[in-house]
Amino acid sequence: MLKIYHNPRCAKSRAGLKYLQDKGLEPEIRLYLKEEFTESELADVLMRMNKAPQEIIRTQEKIYKTNFKGKNFNRDEWIKILIEYPKLIQRPIVVSKHKAIFADPAENMEEIF
Repeated sequence: MLKIYHNPRCAKSRAGLKYLQDKGLEPEIRLYLKEEFTESELADVLMRMNKAPQEIIRTQEKIYKTNFKGKNFNRDEWIKILIEYPKLIQRPIVVSKHKAIFADPAENMEEIF
């Protein structure tokens, strides 16, 4: 089973979904800006990616620059911040049974097939 954390307004996210569909795959589509992550769900995705929360942040976002840049937060605090401000999460993220990756560029998904 594949799941894509998707933002349809994002060209990179649309390209990732199209890449999967062009391979004949129909992933579960999770519109993460509308359907909030839970703490355990985001922690699981991070574990499958082998990443810390800080590694999946879109640092170019204004909210990051004004509220979080240069500040130290622990892992749990970052997870709560990302849940509250999901726009800060890089996209798209594609999750398979045992692994998760950034699908930017879309070809990165070959790692999980």
